[in-house]
Amino acid sequence: MAIGAQFFDIRENSLALVILLHLGTLLATVILFRRDIAALAVEGIAALRDPSRFRSTPEGRALVGIAIVTAITAVIGFALRNVAEAFAEDLRLVGFGFLVSASFLIATSVARGTQGEVSWWQAAGIGVAQGIAVLPGISRSGVTIALAMLLGVQGSPAFRFSFLVSLPAIAGAALYEASGAEGLGSLGPEAWVGGLTAMVTGYVALVILREIIIVGRMWTFAIYLVPLGLFLVTR
Repeated sequence: MAIGAQFFDIRENSLALVILLHLGTLLATVILFRRDIAALAVEGIAALRDPSRFRSTPEGRALVGIAIVTAITAVIGFALRNVAEAFAEDLRLVGFGFLVSASFLIATSVARGTQGEVSWWQAAGIGVAQGIAVLPGISRSGVTIALAMLLGVQGSPAFRFSFLVSLPAIAGAALYEASGAEGLGSLGPEAWVGGLTAMVTGYVALVILREIIIVGRMWTFAIYLVPLGLFLVTR
């Protein structure tokens, strides 16, 4: 989005448009993970009656892990919000972000995870990574999945956990941005086309990403991130 704004000479992005695009990708994630979300919701209700389930069941432990990531992300995200705005206005800084993302992705080529779920201490690390990923150019999904894999989690569970923790983060960011934005009703049909496009392409990208992670080739995204990052840094 930062590159697109510069490319099309958009000096000030509409907050309402940004929120709509976020909601498009959020909906794509909800659709893909609808069964996981339903299972977590059922377990959450059961765990409220029997708190021991937060430790004894995989879904209960996942809920605690998601809560840990969300809390840490919120603290770091709020602390970096002004820095993130500065990053978005300087494509050289965005380029550095791409190179950071590429470094994490390349590192997954040596990851040999064996764990089928994310532990709470691993969730804390993922929360830090997701918080830092508010900086433009740093891929939220890329760094969180890569870090989980480097910490010993298998690719598929790392992918699942990364996008489950994205839901409260994206929803929270959208609500925060909405406090200073005009309503979505102020947007024209072009904006809604953008939101629909974000949802469709987001869903397709998730399906492709899942397959790439399963075959252990997440590092291939660095093939375009490295030259793009170097181009922006040196332009």
